[in-house]
Amino acid sequence: MDVSGTVLPVTAKQVAYAQKLALRNQVILPWDAQQDRQSLSRWIETQAAVRPAERFNHPSSKQVAFAERLARIKRKTVPNACFRDREMMSRWLDSNR
Repeated sequence: MDVSGTVLPVTAKQVAYAQKLALRNQVILPWDAQQDRQSLSRWIETQAAVRPAERFNHPSSKQVAFAERLARIKRKTVPNACFRDREMMSRWLDSNR
């Protein structure tokens, strides 16, 4: 709401950023959050504070690169499950150094 108490519509820039955050965090952008500028702003603040590493337990890009390099050197393959779980990747790296 602005000073006069009217509800302000969302901006195209807000919607674009909200969609980007929804994609990054793998969440659905709720319809009710898109109804006014203030609601969307609150949703954006919440989603911007979520770090992808906290939300998902995927290995880091450095872990993946190191694992692939080790696998080439040792002529092994990295198990597919390791690419979905940070802890499994860490254990695979520790056991193959």
